[in-house]
Amino acid sequence: MTNNRSFILTFIILIFAISCKQVDKQDIHKIEDKEVNFEQEKQAILETINNETKAAFQRDYESWQEKWVHDPDITKTYINFADNSFSESIGWDEISDFVKTFIEKHPEPEPMPQLVNDIDLRLYENGAWVTFEQQDSLRGLKRETRLMEKIAGQWRIAGMHTTIYGYEKQE
Repeated sequence: MTNNRSFILTFIILIFAISCKQVDKQDIHKIEDKEVNFEQEKQAILETINNETKAAFQRDYESWQEKWVHDPDITKTYINFADNSFSESIGWDEISDFVKTFIEKHPEPEPMPQLVNDIDLRLYENGAWVTFEQQDSLRGLKRETRLMEKIAGQWRIAGMHTTIYGYEKQE
């Protein structure tokens, strides 16, 4: 009986090993060598980020929500060192509700911060990791990280982390 089990186990392992496809190194290079116009993608991402910022500061929910991925796994986090506050929203429904509530409580547009003209960017096929700093007229220095996804040819925000440092104090 033990010999039968050993034979069957050996046979299954042999079949599994034969059926495994060896990854061709050329297949890997095809992904890595995919031609991407880095500057064109960077400009498209900058446009999405700046348009999302404009919409948020102008309290234009409809335009703002078009710049986001509507998915239950996305996140939006604010850490504000200037006033010791923190907020985290997980999933599109929670993020959308947070922004709608904020707009209802603060319907007047805010002064527009200087829009971003340079970002640190890493592209990953249909995804991107973006970091930048921005000077907000009301909140001071902000450092932002955005996770971007390209959906149907358009860059959208799939994650956002903002750290607000405030203004430097004069001594």
